[in-house]
Amino acid sequence: MAVITLNRPQAANAQNPKVLRELDEAWQAADADAEVRVIILRSTGKHFSAGHDMSGTESDVPRPAWTPDSGYDWETRHYLHYAKTWRDIPKPSIAAVQGKCIAGGLMLCWPCDLIVAADNAEFSDPVLHMGIGGVEYHGHTWELGARKAKELLFTGGPVTAAEALGLGMVNRVVPLDDLYPATLELARRIARQDPFALRMAKRAVNHTLDVQGFSTAVDSVFDMHHLAHARAALRNNGTPSLAGLTSMKNRGRSS
Repeated sequence: MAVITLNRPQAANAQNPKVLRELDEAWQAADADAEVRVIILRSTGKHFSAGHDMSGTESDVPRPAWTPDSGYDWETRHYLHYAKTWRDIPKPSIAAVQGKCIAGGLMLCWPCDLIVAADNAEFSDPVLHMGIGGVEYHGHTWELGARKAKELLFTGGPVTAAEALGLGMVNRVVPLDDLYPATLELARRIARQDPFALRMAKRAVNHTLDVQGFSTAVDSVFDMHHLAHARAALRNNGTPSLAGLTSMKNRGRSS
């Protein structure tokens, strides 16, 4: 199996352009390796991911100056494209989530087929504080159900691991110390199955979701996201609203 590890604990595993590119390269390498039957996505440190890194530091590929055109193009190629691509990798994938998983962090774990959560895991999307209705990849309604998705988005508050298990968003909740061993054991159990049968089973479920409208909805809501981006920029002298950004960062860096 392949284990992809996000290793920026000093930044609460926030994702800058370099990290996203390296994550995608790791996903593609795992897909291309015939010996890999299952892909595990994990992270080091206290938190799974504080989301997108908007500091502009530690990246060899800085984002271009924001305009409605450049923002739409960049986020299509990076955020939306990567999340959809990882979802459609034909091999089974498992995310191991601990601590905070905020906004863009959801775009790492939701594309995975299974999620194992530590008992201290919390999932949130406080992007509404920036004047935008949610993160770029709208899995919310599908992952949580309509009413809980609205609560998550309207309040910016977290969904606990126990709540996520009850909603069917995660498969298992385990003690923090058992997170990686439990994920590894699940991956080994899956890896014993026939690879082609696994591929067809994954395709069947994803195709059923797509028939129900998943991919169409994700693409449409991405456009709504950028309508809100443009409105926020108009209200803030050409800059997307950063109201609440400091508190969002603090959520990811606090214990």
